Amino acid sequence: MKKRLNGFLTLLLVLVVQIGFAQEKTVTGTVVDEEGLPLPGVNVIEKGTSNGAQTDFDGNYAISVASGDVIVFSYVGFATQQVTVGAADTYNVTLKTDAGALEEVVVMGYVSKKREDMTGSAVQIDSEALQQTPMATVDQALQGKVSGLQISTSSGTPGSVQDIRIRGISSINAGNEPLYVIDGVPIINTNVGGSSATSSLSSLASLNSNDIASITVLKDASATASYGARGANGVIVIQTKSGKAGKTSINVSSYYGFANNAIDGPDMLTGAEREILYYEGIMNTFGVGSMDEAKAFEAANLGDYGGYVAWNAAGRPEGNWDEVIKNNDAPLQEHTISATGGTEDHSFYASLGYFDQEATVIGSEFERISGSLNFTKNLSDNLEFSSSNTGSHTFQDGLLEGSAYFSSPFTARYFMSPIDIPYNEDGSFNLNTGIPNPLYIAENDIDQSKLTRILSNNSVNWRTPIENLSFTSRFSLDYQVYNYKTYNNRQLGDGDDTNGYAFFASRNTVTYVFQNSIDYLLSFGDHNFDFKALQEFQKYRRNYMSAEGDQFVADGLSNLASAGNPTGVNSEFTDWAVASYLGTASYNFDSRYILNGTYRREGNSRFAEQNRWGDFWSVGAAWNIHREDFLAGNDFINNLKLRASYGKTGNADIGLNQYQVLFNYDSDYAGTGGAYPAGYGNEDLTWETSYTFDAGIEFGLWQNRLTGSLAYYRRESQDLLLNVPLSFTTGFDSQFRNIGSMENKGFEAELDFEVVRSDDFNMSIGGNVGTVDNEVLEVAQDANGNEIAVTNGSYQRSAKGTLVNEWFLPTWAGVDPETGVDTYYTDGVGSETTTSYTQAKRVYQGSSALPSITAGLNFHVDFKGFFLDASGYYAGGHQVYESWHRYINQPNLFATAFYNGYDSLMDRWQQPGDQTRVTKSVFGGQPWTYNSKYLYDGDFFRLRNVTFGYDFNPAVTEAVGMSSARIFVRGTNLYTWVKDDNLQHDPEVDASGFTSIATPPVKSVVLGVNLKF
Repeated sequence: MKKRLNGFLTLLLVLVVQIGFAQEKTVTGTVVDEEGLPLPGVNVIEKGTSNGAQTDFDGNYAISVASGDVIVFSYVGFATQQVTVGAADTYNVTLKTDAGALEEVVVMGYVSKKREDMTGSAVQIDSEALQQTPMATVDQALQGKVSGLQISTSSGTPGSVQDIRIRGISSINAGNEPLYVIDGVPIINTNVGGSSATSSLSSLASLNSNDIASITVLKDASATASYGARGANGVIVIQTKSGKAGKTSINVSSYYGFANNAIDGPDMLTGAEREILYYEGIMNTFGVGSMDEAKAFEAANLGDYGGYVAWNAAGRPEGNWDEVIKNNDAPLQEHTISATGGTEDHSFYASLGYFDQEATVIGSEFERISGSLNFTKNLSDNLEFSSSNTGSHTFQDGLLEGSAYFSSPFTARYFMSPIDIPYNEDGSFNLNTGIPNPLYIAENDIDQSKLTRILSNNSVNWRTPIENLSFTSRFSLDYQVYNYKTYNNRQLGDGDDTNGYAFFASRNTVTYVFQNSIDYLLSFGDHNFDFKALQEFQKYRRNYMSAEGDQFVADGLSNLASAGNPTGVNSEFTDWAVASYLGTASYNFDSRYILNGTYRREGNSRFAEQNRWGDFWSVGAAWNIHREDFLAGNDFINNLKLRASYGKTGNADIGLNQYQVLFNYDSDYAGTGGAYPAGYGNEDLTWETSYTFDAGIEFGLWQNRLTGSLAYYRRESQDLLLNVPLSFTTGFDSQFRNIGSMENKGFEAELDFEVVRSDDFNMSIGGNVGTVDNEVLEVAQDANGNEIAVTNGSYQRSAKGTLVNEWFLPTWAGVDPETGVDTYYTDGVGSETTTSYTQAKRVYQGSSALPSITAGLNFHVDFKGFFLDASGYYAGGHQVYESWHRYINQPNLFATAFYNGYDSLMDRWQQPGDQTRVTKSVFGGQPWTYNSKYLYDGDFFRLRNVTFGYDFNPAVTEAVGMSSARIFVRGTNLYTWVKDDNLQHDPEVDASGFTSIATPPVKSVVLGVNLKF
């Protein structure tokens, strides 16, 4: 009986097993993306089990499951998809791109984190958004995209440097530019131009925006502390594109268009208007009663001083300088072809690009040729080699625009007399003008910059036998070769008194970085740890040589070998080094509770040995509330996170060797070299430090239709690197010291709302806003305990309780309606008035050049392939100063006889009772009278980008052998609103706050295509 029972049970067990196996089967298929390209490495998992597989190089998979089981397909950057197994044995799947998933991983340079695991403030801009701005430098694309980021264009000359500030100004005398990081390696981003007198040249102009995958702006200490003494001003992380395994894909991007000035600027006086003001000046100054009497008085006493007698005799011709110096509809073009692909053990990305842009004035152009090759190769099962390489050559034909240089074509509208004509009757240049004819100079002078730059970043990653432990070694090289040439012709302009003048400069710089890092992941249960230890060494070396000469024997000769009189030669070598050790640790519990910590010890050669090393750190925490059980199944709240961080960063951006007592050896005593003291030195010098607190909330509602964030920050900068005045008995006028403090605090908000979300029609609107409340807390004191205010020029000052670089000027009280002269408050608004400028005290004006509020706005709509994108930028709460008013905005001889003035000068005072901002015209050259009359509200809004285009239907593109195709029309800076009607120049001034007579920002319209094969 027992044997029978055992046999029966055995038979039953075999039957059950056979039935179980009969229910299972092998399911196969292929996983592709929306373009039909296979996706290798897709996770294919039976839902609720550990049973799974991955797709191979061709996107194929195979998995054993039973009917009724659910297979989950997941891949980074794509929306997860589920398939229920039925009778079929083959299931092909197309994964759709998930924009939200792409944003989950934020590239922060040394590390990358999932957005929900971050405790700090960071904003990432993807490649498509970066390409919305057809400009020579990629940083211009950030304007209006990031809350708390202020960016202004110092010049519209192609390739010029941009001024960028993140959450205000952190230092008074040290640098305020953010740190730039490319592919995890800090780089040097400065003006590489050869002269402060000519157009600046940004080193970022060497990069092709089409090669960039993303730019991340790091703002708070939790995000920037890993960069130690260089993170106080924020960090901008640039990630270049990398290869993607699969079928080789070719992308073509091309556009062509035209550019003009973004605003017209002030209208200038015509010759006829200028003549009226000139003779009125004689009437008001010499007591002459009428215009005819003024002309007679001039003839009898001054001769033809203003040149109007000869001008009338010539038929009153108008020079129209504003028109002849313009390069209307300046061409603008960029063309890039790239390819990406690979196999199971390697991938690559390669590109070749060309960019060309002419300036909106004659005589200036920018050109760039660039190429990149990025690839990854699996050397073995656990060893991977990666290399990203970019090479470019840029050429800039610049302008004399760094100061009031009359040879600059753009300044002709301000400084050329309208009664002088550009051309003679035979069409040749008129060389008999009051100021050298800029048309002739633009054709015969030279101002050229050539920059060749190679960026190479190479790493080896070893996945050690210890699970989740990897080691990476990296070497990066930034090599730049720069050549600068300027030549002033021997006939007219700045070189005519020396029979021609030439200057050459050659500069080679190399920055190399060594990094070694260890990464370790540890997980048990719901506890997840992520550790990183990194060692880094960065070295900068610069060789510079220049020479100059004059006395050229013939026109057309511009090289120094042809200079009859060598006038100078110079050579320099500069180097510095930064060494650091970094440790980061992250912990999360079930992705609900997040803790992050960073510690960096850094040494900098800018300081003495005993003060060379410093410690920088941050701690941060976050709570992903949406992952709590009490919100499970909630359809309203999809994302809700609280975060906070606090940390210490630093600033060492001052000149080299400030801690040393220095001697210069460039003196010449009767042909013998000599030395003299050059620097007082301060061995106690060390870093500025910034302590930053940041707290915020992030949210996503209604299936993430409404997403956004709110944040508060406070940053206090201590031990400021101030250039403190010294007693002249020391033999020096100043010395850098660590003294003083200041703070910046404010609020930031970002909001995006998908108004309509459907297959055929989508519409969204969003924006960001950031505020900055700045205050200086402490500055240096003299031996008597009196505060030493820090001056920035003559009319900006920083003292305890003021804004940094607050405007410090006499206060204008208006034009006296009875006499037509300017009046001033003797001691600020509310005090007595005076007509004497020297009796008016300079007082703080309660404003600075730093915008206290910035905002960005974006809009998107698409319908059946057609789409429209628009974005704008606003800056306000600041004031800017008109820098050249003495010469062109006051009715005196500068505007009526020597140069030219604004057309608004015609609204001058003429008789008692007139209410106007413009004084009566005078015959004389008035001195500089810096005062609040020329201090204007700087608020402006600029329609930054508008793009209208069409994405062709895949059925159409596939028929012609393409994966996708897009055609578009894009406009940039199409509209500018300015709050203050008295501000006639472009409101987008550089960080100094002074209006510029350099080439203004441009507006452009381009037609382009994007093709994928």
